[in-house]
Amino acid sequence: MMSYRFRTISILLVTTFCIFAATTQAADKKAPPAKPANQYAAFETHANEKVTVAADPCDDPKDCDFFRLPYIQHGFVAIRVIFTNDSDTPLSLADARIQFISINNDKIPAATDDDLQRRLFSTKGTAGRKVPMPMPLPPITLHDKPVDKSITKDDNDFGFNGTTVDPHSTLAGYLFYDVRQLPDQPLKGAELYVKMVHTLDGKKQLFDFNIPFDKWLAAQPGAKSAADSSKP
Repeated sequence: MMSYRFRTISILLVTTFCIFAATTQAADKKAPPAKPANQYAAFETHANEKVTVAADPCDDPKDCDFFRLPYIQHGFVAIRVIFTNDSDTPLSLADARIQFISINNDKIPAATDDDLQRRLFSTKGTAGRKVPMPMPLPPITLHDKPVDKSITKDDNDFGFNGTTVDPHSTLAGYLFYDVRQLPDQPLKGAELYVKMVHTLDGKKQLFDFNIPFDKWLAAQPGAKSAADSSKP
C-alpha cells in the first residue's frame, strides 16, 4: 500500500513539474532581436531626416508563437514597427499616430488592451459602464473586469518599451490591428501610415511615412512577382 502511494505521489510530482516546465518555457519565449529598419522587406527612409521606419507583419501564428494569446486567430494582424534614428537628434513617439490603411482606404488605429480583451475574452464589462454625472459633467466609465494579465505581459515584453528613439539607435514594438472585417488578404494593397513623429524638443515634425505591405508580401517565400502573376 505504501509503495502504491509512493508511486502515485511520484507520478503527480513529475506531472506537476512537466506542466510547470512547459509554462515556464512558454513564458520565456522571446521575439527576434530588432534589426535596423532598412534590413526589413518593407520600409521607408527619409534621407534628409536620417530616419527609417519599417513594418514587419505577422499574419501566421507559427511565425510569432512567442505571444501568450492567439491574437491572430481572433482577427488581428500583429505588426512590428521599427524606428531607426541615424540622426544626432532624439525623436519622440509620444504623439505619433500609426495607422493601418487598407486597400479600400479604411483607417484602422492600433488596438488597445481593452480592444484585445473584448475580442479574446468576450467580456461585456471590459468596455466599461457609463455612469451619468450631473450636468455639465460628462459620464464616467467604470471597468468591471481588469485586462487579462497575459495581454499586459505581452505588451510589456513585445510592445514599445518607451517613446524616445535615441540618436543612432533603433526602437521597435508590436502593434495589433483589427482586420477581421477586411478581405481575406488584408495586407494586399494596404500600407502602414506613420505621422506626427517629432524631435524630442518638439521643434520639428518629421514628414509622414507610408510603408506598403506589398513589399513585404513580395518578399515572402513562394511569392510571385507582378510580371509572373500577369502571365496566363
